Amino acid sequence: MKDTLQQGLTTTQRIDIDRARTIDIMGDDARVYSTPALLEDIEITCRALMLENLDPGEDSVGTRIELDHMAATLEGMWIEITVTLTALDGRAATFDIAARDAIDDVARGRHNRFVVDVEKTKGRLAAKAAKAKAG
Repeated sequence: MKDTLQQGLTTTQRIDIDRARTIDIMGDDARVYSTPALLEDIEITCRALMLENLDPGEDSVGTRIELDHMAATLEGMWIEITVTLTALDGRAATFDIAARDAIDDVARGRHNRFVVDVEKTKGRLAAKAAKAKAG
């Protein structure tokens, strides 16, 4: 990890809510940003901020999410997701999350990530895959 990975880092990502990010459980005319898509966008935003401050060969994985999805965002609107690194304990990082669209505060929460060595992680995953195949 670079020494630039420090508490207080923040970024905001603006995302257009396209059809792929929506769910139509109330019908096509009430299509809204889905919670799983919001969660994925939060993870991508946090990971991108971390990657800017990690060494080559390092990445991060999500380990926990606390999320209140408080308001609907319609297809065709935008959302801004702001993440702030609020704690760093060794390789464990904690982010505060806030999301808003043009009208409402949409979400708030907390997301934890953990810095990993990519090659070591691939090795662990290959070993697990071999165990699963064996049976």
